[in-house]
Amino acid sequence: MKFILTFMLSSMIISTAFAEDKAYVTSRSMTSETANTLAISSLRACQKLGYQVSAAVVDRSGTLLAFIRDPLAGNHSISVATRKAYTAATFQTSTITMMQRKSFDALRDADKVLLIGGGVPVKIGGHFYGAIGISGAPAKKITGDVDHACAEKGIEAIREIIEFSE
Repeated sequence: MKFILTFMLSSMIISTAFAEDKAYVTSRSMTSETANTLAISSLRACQKLGYQVSAAVVDRSGTLLAFIRDPLAGNHSISVATRKAYTAATFQTSTITMMQRKSFDALRDADKVLLIGGGVPVKIGGHFYGAIGISGAPAKKITGDVDHACAEKGIEAIREIIEFSE
C-alpha cells in the first residue's frame, strides 16, 4: 500500500511539473538588415585600420545570414570567416578564447570548427543572436586579435538597434 501511494504521489508531481512546461521554446535572431549592418560595420572597422577582410554573420545555429568581402581580401578569407562565425555561434564563445584554452584542443579537427581568433558571438541584453567571423587582418599580438577587434566594433554598431527594438 505504501508503495502504491508513493508511486501515485510521484506520478502526480511529475505530471504537474510537465503540465506547467511549454510545448515550445522561443529564441531571437537578427534580421537580415541587422546582420548586413553588422557585417558592413565590421568590414569598415578593419578598412579604417588599413586591412582588407571578409565578414560572415551567422544565426544561432551557425547558418549564414550575411557575408561581405573587401574586393582586395584574399580568397581564403571567405571560408575562414565563415568557419570562425560558425564556431563562435555553435559554442557561444569567442574563437580567440577557445584558441587560448587547452580544453578546446580536441575540437581542432571537428568539421567546420576553426579555433583562430576573429569569431565573436553576438550577445546583447542577455540574449544570444548568432555570431560574426572576420578574416584577413594580420595579427598584432596573437593570431586573430585584429579580426576579433573589428568584429567587436561591428557588434557595438548594432547594439543600440537591438536594444531599442525590445
